[in-house]
Amino acid sequence: MARLFDNLRTGAWVSRERARLVGLAVLATSLFGLLYILATATGLNDYSGRPIGSDFSNIYAAGTYVLEGEPAKPFDPAAQHSREQAIFGAVTPFYGWHYPPFFLGLAALLATMPYLLALAVWQGVTLVLYLLAIRAVLPIPPPLAGKNGPPSWLSFPFGGGIEKLWLLLALAYPAVFINLGHGHNGFLTAALFAAALLTLDSRPILSGVLIGCLAYKPQFGLLIPLVLLVTGRWRVFIAAGVTVALMALAVTAAFGVEVWRAFLASGEFTRTVVLEQGGTGWHKIQSVFSWARMWGAGLPLAYAAQAATTVAVATALVVIWRGRSRFAEKAAALLIGSILATPYSLDYDLMLIAPAIAFLAADAARHGPAPWQKTLLAALWLVPLIARSFAQFTHIPLGVPVLLLSFVWLLDRAFRTDAPDIIESQTA
Repeated sequence: MARLFDNLRTGAWVSRERARLVGLAVLATSLFGLLYILATATGLNDYSGRPIGSDFSNIYAAGTYVLEGEPAKPFDPAAQHSREQAIFGAVTPFYGWHYPPFFLGLAALLATMPYLLALAVWQGVTLVLYLLAIRAVLPIPPPLAGKNGPPSWLSFPFGGGIEKLWLLLALAYPAVFINLGHGHNGFLTAALFAAALLTLDSRPILSGVLIGCLAYKPQFGLLIPLVLLVTGRWRVFIAAGVTVALMALAVTAAFGVEVWRAFLASGEFTRTVVLEQGGTGWHKIQSVFSWARMWGAGLPLAYAAQAATTVAVATALVVIWRGRSRFAEKAAALLIGSILATPYSLDYDLMLIAPAIAFLAADAARHGPAPWQKTLLAALWLVPLIARSFAQFTHIPLGVPVLLLSFVWLLDRAFRTDAPDIIESQTA
């Protein structure tokens, strides 16, 4: 038992070769699953009758309404479902449109293409953005750098050349294939968030613009303004606010005021049916609120538990961002805290954890891993693989506890680390 504890503390069990083998196994299995879905599909639907890329169907359906000059229709659940059935068949399940009007323009652009092409473009472009963001976080030397020296712990020989372990692990990260299977926006969210953090001090206006663009997923922007305010990053804060205001004006000019009324009215359906009644499925939602509801808590208790978590995370983030933690730890804390702070975060939203892992891995490469760091990184990487299925069959959530443990570890680091509050160079 003492040896097991020591291995977990030091992370000795997380070897480069083991990471490579696990990454290859997950990547191969996930690719096989995606190929199976495509091979057994009929038209636009998979073997079970759902649209290929399931949740992307609501983006595409909403886009068709915008192209027809009816941008408020996607916010009407009955109308949205009717359009989905018209495109994908009468037995198509309902995939609700819960985004702010900011997302309608992109939906319309995608709807100008045939469905499968639009899905491929959407996932392909945003996947590349995600990979570029992860690459920018990591201090990886150029291919010929260090040729005569020891190899980087982030690289390994593969396929006859020098491939990067980061690329394997970034592609094999289990949330990637959850995102691909759902045709979702996790790649874009992760890329925007990571890029905003990387440019926070070097290019504050750009960082603010990127943060403003995250307004299409407002549940993840709750804590960002707080961090900007308590650290005095006023230019980023103002740029983000101006970006959101300009996007709102553009949306209003393009679609009219009615689209905002429709959006606000649809919030009742989203809150009651999707969140409070668990229409999505408690096992899919990775939040304290969902955890409480899964275990039978009433709405007041579930909301109280989520509110207490959100306040605690917000308070801890103030401590972390005003404390002595290195920037990589602060960035990871904001990414993880942004998921913990919202009651509505699904397992494909765990894509936000990928840049958090990258920041912490880069920090470990520079300074050496701290106690428990490698084990926590492995747990964060693995948890999307089993979080949904394990909770579905056992009613025991794994995602939120792993996120909470990691966040507490980062808070503890704020009291132990002695480093200036600067953004270290993230590229070679």
